Amino acid sequence: MSAANRKDASWKERLDGRMPEHLAREIDVFEGQIELKKQKKLDDKLFAETRLRRGAYGQRYDNGLRDDGTGQKPLAFPRGELTKGPDTVWDAPGMQRIKIPFGKLSAEQLEVLSDLAEEYSDAILHVTTRQDIQLHFIHIEDTPDMHRRLASVGITTREACGNSVRNVTACQFAGVCSTESFDVAPYAHATTEYFLGHPDVQDFGRKFKIAFSGCADEPCGLVTFHDLGAVALTQEIDGKIERGFRVVVGGGLGAVPVEAKVLREFCPAEELLPLSQAVARVFARLGEKNSRARARIKFLIQKLGIDEFKRLVDEERANLRPDERWNALLSDLSVTDEDPVRPAGDLPESSSPAFNAWAKTNLRPQSQAGYYVATVTLPLGDFTPKQGRALADLARTYTGDAMRLTVEQNIAFRWISGADAPAFFDKLAALGLAEPGASTITDVTACPGTDTCKLGIASSRGLAGELRKHLTVVQDQLDPAVRNLRIKASGCFNSCSQHHVADLGFLGVSRNVGGRKVPHFNVVLGGQWSENAKSYGTVVTAIPSKNVPKVVDAIAQKYAQEKHEDESFQQFFQRIGKSEIRKLLQPFSKPPSYEEDKSFYSDWGDPREYTIGDLGIGECAGEIVPFVEFGLQAAEQELHGAQDALDSGDSGAAAKAGLGAMVTAAKALVRYLDVQVRDDADDVVAQFRTHLHDTKLFHDPFAKGKFAQYLLITAANKTLDQADTEIARRTLDEAQLFLEAAHACYQRMEQQRASGGDSPSSPAGQPETP
Repeated sequence: MSAANRKDASWKERLDGRMPEHLAREIDVFEGQIELKKQKKLDDKLFAETRLRRGAYGQRYDNGLRDDGTGQKPLAFPRGELTKGPDTVWDAPGMQRIKIPFGKLSAEQLEVLSDLAEEYSDAILHVTTRQDIQLHFIHIEDTPDMHRRLASVGITTREACGNSVRNVTACQFAGVCSTESFDVAPYAHATTEYFLGHPDVQDFGRKFKIAFSGCADEPCGLVTFHDLGAVALTQEIDGKIERGFRVVVGGGLGAVPVEAKVLREFCPAEELLPLSQAVARVFARLGEKNSRARARIKFLIQKLGIDEFKRLVDEERANLRPDERWNALLSDLSVTDEDPVRPAGDLPESSSPAFNAWAKTNLRPQSQAGYYVATVTLPLGDFTPKQGRALADLARTYTGDAMRLTVEQNIAFRWISGADAPAFFDKLAALGLAEPGASTITDVTACPGTDTCKLGIASSRGLAGELRKHLTVVQDQLDPAVRNLRIKASGCFNSCSQHHVADLGFLGVSRNVGGRKVPHFNVVLGGQWSENAKSYGTVVTAIPSKNVPKVVDAIAQKYAQEKHEDESFQQFFQRIGKSEIRKLLQPFSKPPSYEEDKSFYSDWGDPREYTIGDLGIGECAGEIVPFVEFGLQAAEQELHGAQDALDSGDSGAAAKAGLGAMVTAAKALVRYLDVQVRDDADDVVAQFRTHLHDTKLFHDPFAKGKFAQYLLITAANKTLDQADTEIARRTLDEAQLFLEAAHACYQRMEQQRASGGDSPSSPAGQPETP
């Protein structure tokens, strides 16, 4: 019986050959890093950023403390002294973020995600505003097997968190929208593939978010608040219609919302990847590394000015080494196409009142006649494993692998035949997922807030749930214009719910009243969701959390009664002004005394007296660890794996892995010199020879170029996979010495930089390879 078929087989054995080789290797390395950390052989900051780049995030109370309302109390964990990052207890539950590029999800992937949620978490799958899936209450030691099971169905968690390119997002209607210039999904896919693990995006000071939009007027990709955004356009050039993008840079929400600036009014589609690479290289080189609060690219552009930033990007683009993947990844634009599994059909003329109410808000015609996009509304973005498996079955029956997670925390099923829509609705109703109101005032978006986030100040999910319940009861009485308003609630200023672009946004704050703390929310009004989130809202005042439902009622009533015909809420708010709204909300701004009503001094869904004592150190920004240190540590881990292969008798695999460790270390040093280098071993060795061996930068003061020769000679051996035990052992000994020399080289170059000497890339006048 093969290892994969044994009942006691590990997931690594069971999935052998079913995972992409590079993902399997990365997961093995991460598992080895976990073991090293358990042995206290890895630095806290290095391991924290390592796990963050695998999507393994911290969670509230992971510092081992919880405030019970009277003060912080310790939480007992089995290995209390072992940590997985600064002030982060090893056994404390964490969160696993799972990247779903542009939200595209297959039935098989959804089933695996549901299994993982059931087996490893609190049995809840949470859809985020970046089209990710998050699982909470995860143990760090379970993550490698989770990653293997995800990799077996084509999902990676790599760079889901940390200072990296995060999940690339796009409109859930891409490819089936009647107003789009063209389908942006294959371009989002290409961008995801190109930047995943790319050397040029490994040394950022902060995260980098990319979004795609198929048209300018709809909310679509919400590119305005992204680090890099691309809006599809077409132009007639020499009598031929050419595809391209309006590219913007430097947008962002957070505490300081900034609207993205135009980088290119029209970027030809074939220039998208090299232009994006040039932007990434400028950001990696010049972006802030010391102050995380000012390390996003928006601050770099503010510092330089958009004109100077454009000049630098143009200069960088001109010096980029040609990369065949620029064109190869866009050579097949059908890679994201979907084939309907049911014939097109018209909606029935007569249906139940419940279906009609749902269809009014949750069913949208596609550009393809007879097909619709059905949005499954997920309260608070949550669904259970049982529901997830049932949804996967519905996809197989009605749509095929055509699901998209949405930025409003729902799931869109594309290619629903109109004739099948009532039956599809009935199946949703049986699952408890047939709520109407998608993208309306009852479809409230919320971040995790104080439920699980270390930065949460007030319960955004608790508030969102209360608003949803309240507004669902009264929705039939609401003015039609009010029903289409959007509400978004964030637990702190970081705007994870995107409250700045909501009609009615709320962000959690704390206020002292009579010597006690009271949860409040800042009211942010007038954000614009349309035109790719064209403008941001304004803070009007702070309101006690328990009064927010009354505030929503008051604002909705005033808008319904006083708006001009066809006047949007943004226009209404701009016309009457903040002072008028403040007067309206003034009666709700002060809580009763503690003696009058103690409920105001607790947060939604939390019986404790309110406190901010549970606030922890957030990991949104990641740890600033130089890429070269990641590379050298990964090389050491690869060498450990090579030794394991030798111990098991596989000499050929051991020798190849030993060479791989040297290549990984060499690539880290080459990247440190800001030299453009590809991932393939031949290019790494060539660049190492040019920039580190020929320049003598790598040479030991006493052994000279001896250690460099270990890499160069071993790389030239084309029969390494046939190595016997003696050759394999020698290769590993040489690899160990090469790694020691690589560490020493890095230290010398760092000392040279710290002393203010010349750049270590220029001692012999070697230019960068064009």
